[in-house]
Amino acid sequence: MNQEIVTELEKKINKDYSNIAGMVVLKDGKTRYENYFNECTAASRIHVYSVTKSMISILIGIAMDKGYIKSINQKVLDFFPDYIVKRREKTIQNVTLKDLLTMTAPYKYKFAPYTYIKYFMSDDWVKFTFDLLGGKGQIGKFRYTPLVGPDILSGILVKATGQSVFDFATENLFSPLGITVESNVIFHSAKEQRAFNKSKSISGWVADAAGVNTGGWGLTLSPVDMARIGQLCLDGGMWNGKQIVSARWIDEGTKEHSRWEKFNLSYGYLWWVENGNGYAAMGDGGNMIYVNTKKKIVVSIVSLFVPKVKDRMEFIKKYIEPIFENCV
Repeated sequence: MNQEIVTELEKKINKDYSNIAGMVVLKDGKTRYENYFNECTAASRIHVYSVTKSMISILIGIAMDKGYIKSINQKVLDFFPDYIVKRREKTIQNVTLKDLLTMTAPYKYKFAPYTYIKYFMSDDWVKFTFDLLGGKGQIGKFRYTPLVGPDILSGILVKATGQSVFDFATENLFSPLGITVESNVIFHSAKEQRAFNKSKSISGWVADAAGVNTGGWGLTLSPVDMARIGQLCLDGGMWNGKQIVSARWIDEGTKEHSRWEKFNLSYGYLWWVENGNGYAAMGDGGNMIYVNTKKKIVVSIVSLFVPKVKDRMEFIKKYIEPIFENCV
């Protein structure tokens, strides 16, 4: 790789994408670039926000491969027979796993930030989310839920597998890929949560007081960890000769099933889909796993949180792919 080109790329990062903590580029399964910024190293672990959702998608696929979950068309309430549905609340009874995976389930709240405060104060985030599910909204209409919503899928994994999400993920995804996520992280105060979001060294996955891991945020990873996840998906769920998750699940989960019409964005099973070219896991602050299936490129970017960052997809398309797409 021409060092002058790399130097110019890193100047661009430091100038316009200055919250990037680390980046890895794979081409044809080989590491073509790996570097760290903002005093981060390969040992740093950063909260990757909504990238967590795509990990939940993979875990649901593994649970289906193993027979713990029969179908994504199963009703969500089938997994929670003890949940008491409120009178006149009929919509919730028809919500399926697929509705949750494709962000097409309705919710009762209008202003999410208000519910977030109560969410963090709750001891049981799965039940809290259940209580907001349904209402007068229409099943099948896209509604992105950045925080409240995917926790129900975490709850389903616990019910279906008989394991914590953390243990199931460690055994079936993280350990086979050489990814270390050290422990659950449970907040006892808002101060601890703020420290977690800013930390460069906490390895873990946030869980509520009941021990159920978050479904939509809360996982810390490194750029190498995320690149491995991207390569796993690019290789049809195969890693070092072992089928970690079925190719069928990867194929199905990374094609369009719903669409956010407002922004003309396609969505799969907790993956953002770039029809014809690839897909991405995207997290707040500029965290991303990007997979280009045609060019056989994986880009992982871990970022320290700042609001309103520049578009990482534009960055990859304009500055990363032109440099690395012809590497041999």
